[in-house]
Amino acid sequence: MSRLHPDEERRSFAEEADSLWRIAFGPLIWSAHFLLCYVGAALVCARLGGTEATLAWLRLGIGGVTVLALAGIAWVGWQAWRQWDFLDDYDHVHDRAVAEDRHEFLGHASFLLAVISFVGVVYVALPAAFGVGCQ
Repeated sequence: MSRLHPDEERRSFAEEADSLWRIAFGPLIWSAHFLLCYVGAALVCARLGGTEATLAWLRLGIGGVTVLALAGIAWVGWQAWRQWDFLDDYDHVHDRAVAEDRHEFLGHASFLLAVISFVGVVYVALPAAFGVGCQ
């Protein structure tokens, strides 16, 4: 087994650390979107009375936050897709644990979490899109 040069080892460790952070970004954006939408709705309905004017502003705010969240998750998903690198070699079977395989696995996991987060953000925003009021 060959030993990596210290610079290569440091670079490989930095890439893996970035990959681990990237796994968390999709669900983190989703949870921040969820909190902003539901806390905003609670404040508008409980504190501001839920009038038509305030609900219109709430829907616009949720729409804006949703667009930002979807763009952020799409960016994370694109970065993960590039890291996964499946279309480069169509290598989905790995015989042994090497650095490249671990790197691609982390990209795959991050991509799938980004897809789930994207769908979650859409479902959180659906009540505002259908015009549900304070009830």
